[in-house]
Amino acid sequence: MALAQFVREYTTVRRAEGWGSADTAYYQALPYRDLSGRFPEIWRIRARSYDTFLGRVLRRLEQDALKILDIGAGNGWLAHRMAQRGHWVIATDVLDDPLDGLRATRHYPRSVRPVLAEFDRLPFANAELDLAVFNASLHYSTDYCRTLREAFRVLRPRGTLVILDSPMYSDPTSGARMVQEREARFLATYGFASNALPSEHFLTQGRLEQVGNELGIHWRTYTPQLDARTSAMRTFNGLRARREPARFPVITGTRK
Repeated sequence: MALAQFVREYTTVRRAEGWGSADTAYYQALPYRDLSGRFPEIWRIRARSYDTFLGRVLRRLEQDALKILDIGAGNGWLAHRMAQRGHWVIATDVLDDPLDGLRATRHYPRSVRPVLAEFDRLPFANAELDLAVFNASLHYSTDYCRTLREAFRVLRPRGTLVILDSPMYSDPTSGARMVQEREARFLATYGFASNALPSEHFLTQGRLEQVGNELGIHWRTYTPQLDARTSAMRTFNGLRARREPARFPVITGTRK
């Protein structure tokens, strides 16, 4: 099964790269500090995304406690942050790993409800939730329309969908080159390209508009303000790769 292969290969790569920790403090410090010291640059970007999401989206919806779905929750850090704010949060993922998947939610004192599920087959009733957040996960979808249609199914009519930390490019050829580079690196390092699922991999403005027109979604995009060091590193990495570097905007979607 393609999904089972994807999970095995994804877990292999993440374990080899050193994601996760045995230390509860590591999880509770995310996204603002990476106590492992392994991926500080990545977490700096994710912290800026979270702050933008918090300031431009979540606080505006917080008149009452919300019912929230964290889709692709990973170790549950985002679900934990939202639960700390008094919301009822479900964390879904296809990974049940104790370091990098849903079993890591044991490290959080606030109640987060972990549910093992695919985002194209969410085990929830229609119009049950106020907010659905794709947490660095939408780009793993094999069909954005199908995946987003399912997310809107479980949202109430005035519910909000959010896309966090999925790579976006102005030029789709840059996105395609990024995918090729990653597959070549994985093949050389691990012996597999990690392409068992034919994921869409990245977003472009054109693809976003196409999906929005098909599903009747109104999009809004917010750009996190990166610190000087991260901006310089992003520019350097783009020059080294000879392609446009990915952007990671915060994108909201509501029904028209």
